[in-house]
Amino acid sequence: MMTYFQFALVTFTSLLFIVDPVAVIPTYLVITQGQSVERRRRTALRACIAAGALMTVFGIAGTGIFKMFGITLPAFRIAGGLILWLVAMDMLRGERTTQEGTEEIVEGQEKEDVALTPLAMPMLAGPGAISTVMVLAGQSHTIAGNVAVYGSVWLTAIICWLTLRAGDRLVSLMGQTGIRVVTRIMGLLLAAVATQFVITGAREALNL
Repeated sequence: MMTYFQFALVTFTSLLFIVDPVAVIPTYLVITQGQSVERRRRTALRACIAAGALMTVFGIAGTGIFKMFGITLPAFRIAGGLILWLVAMDMLRGERTTQEGTEEIVEGQEKEDVALTPLAMPMLAGPGAISTVMVLAGQSHTIAGNVAVYGSVWLTAIICWLTLRAGDRLVSLMGQTGIRVVTRIMGLLLAAVATQFVITGAREALNL
């Protein structure tokens, strides 16, 4: 029971930290600034549903993708850990260049509909989030494990929606400095998760 609880907790926190909805708020407000409050909320809802669906699809298809390219789970776990490490280093600097760059933000300001791109992908469901779901789903071989993985995906999506919905108030309350502090804390914790991914993957690879 404790092992399952630890797996579920690591799964949820890993996804939440890598998505980091609080850090998405400033860019979300910029690319939706021309929209009404109601339309902005619909955009956030559609983006979070799309991000959750995208992570779910890659989680389900992950095993098939591994087999197709002859990739072992330990190898992908190490690769996923390195990706998470790069994202964590970005977050520790209070940045998100590995999640979305200047080009995506500029494109988002010019687009009519920003829900699917760049908001859902890559801002919410970026490479780090997708690879994390694929690794966690690949190591889950029970119904309870799958519930933990996909339940975490959709719980994260719900938290993202609630966070973006309250974006204006959170920015007023926390300010840019507060958002950067939260991002750095999440980056520190994510770095620890990334390191554990690499260590576990290396141990499994040596035992193959």
